Amino acid sequence: MTIGRKRFWAAGAAVLLAAACGRETVTETVAPAPEGAAQDLADPEGASAAPGRWFIAAANPYAVEAGAEILKKGGSAVDAAIATQAVLGLVEPQSSGLGGGAFMLHYDAEADLLETYNGREMAPASATPDRFLTEDGEPMNFYDAVAGGLSIGVPGAVAMLELAHEEHGRLPWAENFETAIALSEQGFEVSPRLNGLLERIPRLKQMPAAAEYFYDADGAPWPVGHVLKNPAYAQTLTTVAQGGADAFYKGPIAEAIVEAVNGAPNPGGMTLADLENYTAEKLDPVCGPYRAYQVCSMAPPSSGGVTLLQILALLEKFDMAGAGAGSVEALHLLFEASRLAYADRNEYLADNEMLADEEEGLSSAAVIAGLLNPAYLQARTELIDPMRAADSVEAGDPSAYEIEEGAGEWKRYGADASPEPPSTSHFVIVDGAGNVVSMTTTVEFAFGSHQMAAGMVLNNQLTDFSFLPVRDGKPVANAVAPGKRPRSSMTPAIVFDSDGDVWAAAGSPGGPAIIGYVAKTLIAMIDWGMTTQEAVNFPNAVYPRGAPLLEEDRFDAQIVEGLKARGHSELTVRALNSGVHAFKRLDDGSFEGGADLRREGVFLTGEVAAEAE
Repeated sequence: MTIGRKRFWAAGAAVLLAAACGRETVTETVAPAPEGAAQDLADPEGASAAPGRWFIAAANPYAVEAGAEILKKGGSAVDAAIATQAVLGLVEPQSSGLGGGAFMLHYDAEADLLETYNGREMAPASATPDRFLTEDGEPMNFYDAVAGGLSIGVPGAVAMLELAHEEHGRLPWAENFETAIALSEQGFEVSPRLNGLLERIPRLKQMPAAAEYFYDADGAPWPVGHVLKNPAYAQTLTTVAQGGADAFYKGPIAEAIVEAVNGAPNPGGMTLADLENYTAEKLDPVCGPYRAYQVCSMAPPSSGGVTLLQILALLEKFDMAGAGAGSVEALHLLFEASRLAYADRNEYLADNEMLADEEEGLSSAAVIAGLLNPAYLQARTELIDPMRAADSVEAGDPSAYEIEEGAGEWKRYGADASPEPPSTSHFVIVDGAGNVVSMTTTVEFAFGSHQMAAGMVLNNQLTDFSFLPVRDGKPVANAVAPGKRPRSSMTPAIVFDSDGDVWAAAGSPGGPAIIGYVAKTLIAMIDWGMTTQEAVNFPNAVYPRGAPLLEEDRFDAQIVEGLKARGHSELTVRALNSGVHAFKRLDDGSFEGGADLRREGVFLTGEVAAEAE
């Protein structure tokens, strides 16, 4: 689709050190604050404009440095994404890795072309709709379902990255793994976040492979600053670097994954054929207007793109700028728009293309066209009372409106029942040629299924399926099925200005709250005129399930009481640890970065080395 014209850990904070090299200059350092803490953060300045400038923001300084090294020598945004992901799988294994999946948006500057890549995990052929039901037909306890083989889907990240590299890589595939291999062999320093999560995930140490790797002989998690080596992961990376995705989905790595899945508690029934048959794919982007901008994201099986665009469309007629940043009026409107969009998401969005192939539902194109139909969205907007929260919200019926792609049985599905805990990671990259990657990557829950194979944490993505295949007498669109990809909330986004030029990119981890975190960030940038870092820092306010959520220690009591007075009686105030990474391109061509200090994010920008030009 064409769119218009060295690092150390001290006092619990990460500081990224980098030296100038040739013409390359490092212009930004960001240090994280403790998770959930109230923050009053300075606004980072944009880099000076220059031809051949690159930018990268990600959730860990090691990963940012790895991607930056690729960009310095003229590698493409996809090359840097491979290097970044390979390192994140080592230093932030609680969130993502080669044992998981990802969605990528890629903008090709020369061709003025936006493409999206689907590396979502897939259910094995043995999967059935009752996979997460107990013998008496009740949904399994979530943590029982997670910590074992039932939750593990066929990983998709490696296949997706290879597909993108075949089309947009500039450096040899193997070169992009060199830093991650070296770090795995030489060791990296355990970060405060990794250490903290090892303390808080009790079942992880009950799994032999994870216990041996993440904890000492007494069962204590490795302390902050401990140098942790992973020779098994180094071997996996070396094998993939030399043999490509084939070496991941066939041979010793695949055999290790299958052995781990089927030797775990609640064996998962995965076979070598499941791995060998996995394919990544390209999808059309999902795009829609907001104010003077065009916002683009992922199509199903991600629910993120459609739901984000619905939220923004439902807010279009309201004066969010006039309401004021973080005001009761603005937050109320955001909550009500989110409720309506999430209601549609919970009923209609899933691996829609597979449902259509099995003649059980509409195609992705028809679902997208119906849910983003301007006439339908206008009718949904009229349901928003600017002064009072609706007593209840249900999914709408897009088939009642004329839809270009055709209508269908829009009311046949039951509401989804998937737990969707927060985890995941996001990064944004721009290379010296102006190509852009916005990629969200995940193993689902913290440390995924808690199972390890070949030095990798394996995902628990199958718990993103609905545990109930039928609800209220109606089949659930996001029910488990063989070969199906579970619905995701990942929302990598790229935003274009009125001239068709890339204006910004953003994304976040956070389970179903991802969509709200991205919406908040874009609204803060567009409506409230915030810098990228200000928008990322801005307190989170989301409505992903049955009650609105505000980030603790970030809102005045009068805001909380004002929202309750408007009908949001079940408002909950708690930690909302987003991990937004974003950039905005300024009028002079420089990059204004944003990295979420609720985690361990940093960003860097610089120039391509002279010899690479």
